[in-house]
Amino acid sequence: METRNLTCINCPMGCALAIEMEGEKVIGVSGNTCPRGDAYGRKEVTNPTRIVTSTVRVTGGDADMVSVKTGQDIPKGKIFECVKALKDVEVHAPVHIGDVIVSDVAGTGVDIVATKNVACR
Repeated sequence: METRNLTCINCPMGCALAIEMEGEKVIGVSGNTCPRGDAYGRKEVTNPTRIVTSTVRVTGGDADMVSVKTGQDIPKGKIFECVKALKDVEVHAPVHIGDVIVSDVAGTGVDIVATKNVACR
């Protein structure tokens, strides 16, 4: 049996988690003070995912860049591919919060969405 130690990031408590593993299977999670810690620990050792935030260029807007993020978690191993896919993206103003900037980024099935409004000049 193997024990993996993590710090939970679901809330400000930052619980010290101990995840008991048998091979690739989670046997138990301890150290969490709420159910979210248990779920986080199990997911982090079996299928870690992240929200990715970045910026893309805007033409014709009152700002040169717009902040964007993945609409939901993507596999941790796809982060660099996701960021690379945004490198040459350029959108035209106006941009509204929630606008889909890139669909199915890096083959994840997840969209990149705007997190800021950019008006036309």
